[in-house]
Amino acid sequence: MEVDSNAGPEVVQEEAAVAAPPGPPVQAANLPPAVGPRAAPSYRVVNSIIENKDDGPGPRCGHTLTAVASVGSEGTPGYIGPRLILFGGATALEGNSAAATPPPSSGGSAGIRLAGATADVHCYDVLANKWTRLHPLGESPSPRAAHAATAVGSMVVIQGGIGPAGLSSEDLHVLDLTQQKARWHRVVVHGPGPGSRYGHVMALVGQRFLLAIGGNDGKRPLIDVWALDTAAKPYEWRKVEPEGDGPPPCMYATASARSDGLLLLCGGRDASSAPLASAYGLAKHRDGRWEWAIAPGVSPSPRYQHAAVFVNARLHVSGGALGGGRMVEDASSVAVLDTAAGVWCDRKSVITSPRTGRYSVDAAGGEASLELTRRCRHAAAAMGDLVFIYGGLREGVLLDDLLVAEDSAAPETFSSYPGTIPGRSGYMDGQARSPPSGDISDGAVVMGIPVVPFVNGHASIDISTENAFFQRQRSLARGEETLVEASAAEAEAISKTLAKAREGNADAEPSPDQDRGADSVHSGDEMFNPGKSPGAVIPNDPLLTGVRLHHRAVVVAAETGGALGGLVRQLSIDQFENEGRRVSYGTPESAVAARKLLDRQMSINSIPKKVLAYLLKPRGWKPPVRRQFILDCSEIAELCESAERIFAREPSVLQIKAPVKIFGDLHGQFGDLMRLFDEYGAPSTAGDISYIDYLFLGDYVDRGQHSLETIALLLALKVEHPYNVHLIRGNHEAADINALFGFRIECIERLGEKEGIWVWQRINQLFNWLPLAALIEKKIICMHGGIGRSINHVEQIENLQRPITMETGSVVLMDLLWSDPTENDSVEGLRPNARGPGLVTFGPDRVMEFCKNNDLQLIIRAHECVMDGFERFAQGHLITLFSATNYCGTANNAGAILVLGRDLVVVPKLIHPLPPAIASAEASPEGHMEDTWMQELNVQRPPTPTRGRPQASNDRGSLAWI
Repeated sequence: MEVDSNAGPEVVQEEAAVAAPPGPPVQAANLPPAVGPRAAPSYRVVNSIIENKDDGPGPRCGHTLTAVASVGSEGTPGYIGPRLILFGGATALEGNSAAATPPPSSGGSAGIRLAGATADVHCYDVLANKWTRLHPLGESPSPRAAHAATAVGSMVVIQGGIGPAGLSSEDLHVLDLTQQKARWHRVVVHGPGPGSRYGHVMALVGQRFLLAIGGNDGKRPLIDVWALDTAAKPYEWRKVEPEGDGPPPCMYATASARSDGLLLLCGGRDASSAPLASAYGLAKHRDGRWEWAIAPGVSPSPRYQHAAVFVNARLHVSGGALGGGRMVEDASSVAVLDTAAGVWCDRKSVITSPRTGRYSVDAAGGEASLELTRRCRHAAAAMGDLVFIYGGLREGVLLDDLLVAEDSAAPETFSSYPGTIPGRSGYMDGQARSPPSGDISDGAVVMGIPVVPFVNGHASIDISTENAFFQRQRSLARGEETLVEASAAEAEAISKTLAKAREGNADAEPSPDQDRGADSVHSGDEMFNPGKSPGAVIPNDPLLTGVRLHHRAVVVAAETGGALGGLVRQLSIDQFENEGRRVSYGTPESAVAARKLLDRQMSINSIPKKVLAYLLKPRGWKPPVRRQFILDCSEIAELCESAERIFAREPSVLQIKAPVKIFGDLHGQFGDLMRLFDEYGAPSTAGDISYIDYLFLGDYVDRGQHSLETIALLLALKVEHPYNVHLIRGNHEAADINALFGFRIECIERLGEKEGIWVWQRINQLFNWLPLAALIEKKIICMHGGIGRSINHVEQIENLQRPITMETGSVVLMDLLWSDPTENDSVEGLRPNARGPGLVTFGPDRVMEFCKNNDLQLIIRAHECVMDGFERFAQGHLITLFSATNYCGTANNAGAILVLGRDLVVVPKLIHPLPPAIASAEASPEGHMEDTWMQELNVQRPPTPTRGRPQASNDRGSLAWI
């Protein structure tokens, strides 16, 4: 949406290419007769009012749209009309080239990454036809997309999602809209719950049970069901084990609850990335049992990232993706599951076989309005008989239009819905309507004001439905009776309609079942066989097998003024489509047993938790005053023992699955590590550790001011996340080297001579156990140095037995940790290395030969400072990675990490050096000067020059000088 800043307050937005003509909605020429199930309604654009530019939500996708009915009685003080609440979503696309126009049939979602995640709240006043931006009181949830939201009375409950820092927390956030000024609360829930996840669904069932279902926890798609009883305090999630044949594990499905307590789960994407077509009902029996049952009828198309919402007994489904950049086409972009009739309908008729074609706008019966609903990642909500859709993604373009459809068939199949809006047909002309007059119809449910006030916005927030609803003269049971009566009355007409529809499709061949293992599912007294036409193909898009370097690197830029406040934080949602897969060891049974044993050990060990609590502060960490270290000698020893036990069980060459973040040399520059965590996600439960691995390529100590913090945090992360955090050895993880380049001195300076020397020796003992390399997806090998002259096969590295020291290691270990590529691709073969005698550099021919011998596509190594943080070699078959900025205070280089997605696309992400430190002690934020011992040491032993710069003949940083 764009608003003319020069326009007056009553600005009416023209929001789409298909304008809505005035007057009531035009009925399609071939709608079914009134006695049978009605076809799906058509959508048209709402010309909504936006007085200020910030009031409009603007283009976005991955958001939620929740209908909140009116508060209080019309005409009384404090009355608030019905509203749609839009929360969160992604407001930008990253890595989408504007120069290349996608083909018309492209779904636009394949390979697109979302950015600009928000936590803003927008309100659409249904009666006034007006958007406003809300600024609720209280602590708002973190920016996120792909979250779940539902209404509980006049409150909106938010859970899960994914944001700039990875998976959002599992907390339940409640937006209280009962007062004129909205307020955020955080609900205290006891015990375990669904945890952090995204792409899941949430709905209020039976006006009481809050259900969270499916999604992805960063490891795999799920189909677990969690229920929270809003009438029972203290609030507690309970895992439900429904009976019956339920859906497969999936994400990006939709769910909506009927007023009588039936929840419908529709579509989704399964573990093999195939879209699903079936719909499943979930209901709670009076004896407390929950049960799945497949819904009858034939869905027009599989889909995911679509929207679905109930209007009385009719589930309205819109849009969706098919995978591989394709979207659900026009013929199937709008569909309705009539649960009273037991059939699916599209804009044409009852569906008896999946739609495989596309209705052309120019063909007979084609509708231009169907193009409006060809989208994915949008959101929908129902208010009375009206269905609203906002935003989404189409062909790589974010949308900002508000659509509406009227389901005129819904009142005939179900009783009045909470928030029913009288005079609905007058709304379809796109104009704002006047508030309804007169009393609310008999039997409607009206939103009341909670009787329990909030206390500090947290523990005392009451989300019970008894606290949010009160009923009029007729109860909701009347609605259930009406549904049963309507179903029975329509049975004969439905069977006739189905018979006529099947006659029209008599030439269609029978087809196999759509979903695996669903030959025939019992539902009521009927047996239903969902099918698909022979021409319908469900894509199972395989991952690309080739390793590719992304054409763009993500950079955090600094303003030219040089102030710390000038750093621009780029909000990105990394690899939104690329769900993580974890490393596994041995059989699944042994892996589970090992995890349980390790978890028991970790629960006893509080030292790693202490380290994480004090040091894992991407935004809040500051160098300690007077350089005290947070652990004493005994605590460091305990941390080393715990980590060493894990390293001893790991192989010399780790086997890692994508996605993974890869870090180069850190060299005690702990501040740079925190900046990288801050900008591109941190390895914590509030960050992205649950869906992406972390791999560090060595050289954790020496040169920098905070080697102790760096190695302590990495060891603590390894103990806490042994299957997700991986460390391999660098050349500075050796006593004879880090005794000369700063680590030994730092231990003595900060812990005292006796304890400092003991700690230095103990950590170096642990270094001898570190793995030596890592294989990612058996296509990429990661090491610290290189292949040198001696390494021709990965097995040579695997055969190195640990613990191993530099003195006892072979030439293979020396090459692995010390060798470098030659100056450029034109220098082939083996050359002497300026680092010292006995060391070599290797040319691009050696790289290509090694990759061919081992069926590899890429080598990622560290060991050399490079100006941009990463540098390609051997025509892109080798990448040098360096994560510390302004190495030794003189190089002025950028730092980088590499993010490898599950599709094996490598994305470099950079940070620039910070401006010079504050010079005076009085102006320093901590009121003291940083010690200068490391600067003096770096002057005495200059670092190896940045790659690409000439090596001085008398460089005292080389091994020859040492």
